[in-house]
Amino acid sequence: MTDDQATPDVRQLGLEPSDLDGHTLEELSDYLDAGRLPADPSIEGSPGCQLALDALERLRGLGGQLIEADAAASPEVDDSWVDRILSGIALDARAGRRIPFAEPDPSVDFGITEGAVRGLIRSAENAVPGILVGHSTLDGDVTVVGEPIRISIEVNAVYGESIPTAVARLRAEVAERLRRQTSLTVTSIDVTVRDIQRISSAAEEAS
Repeated sequence: MTDDQATPDVRQLGLEPSDLDGHTLEELSDYLDAGRLPADPSIEGSPGCQLALDALERLRGLGGQLIEADAAASPEVDDSWVDRILSGIALDARAGRRIPFAEPDPSVDFGITEGAVRGLIRSAENAVPGILVGHSTLDGDVTVVGEPIRISIEVNAVYGESIPTAVARLRAEVAERLRRQTSLTVTSIDVTVRDIQRISSAAEEAS
């Protein structure tokens, strides 16, 4: 896997410079490598950058092992699962549609961005061992309170974990986080496992 695959240019992922306030995923990755020091106000004050940084940090946990396994098993593959996950992170950084909160007072107008909700969905992977969220979509008119919304999530799984159990836990975790932090009327949460990675076999091949 090349450096370009690890941190593809933001433009290749469908982002405009404004989505990350002029920064790129590669710059954010370097910023994490430096321990976020010295603090960069243009990064720390950017909602899009914060979403991307949070996702990149999680990717470096379980994802770091999976990246090594992917590289050992299929070093010539161009369109790897890593690119799909990074594409999902880039999508999370885009604000997208504005999702209102249900408020009894018509003079109150609070809302959250679609990108923030996708980031919320991605963060649920922290509670589910062996699962890494790649891409999620919100199907339905999220701009209207009460409209039925279907959530679709693509994930990667680690070989050896119970996939049905992990998927059920992820679905429950996402449902609870959305219930607590949004006013979305979620009718279903569909989870699709795109790839299964064998960490142990990759380590054996490298030894």
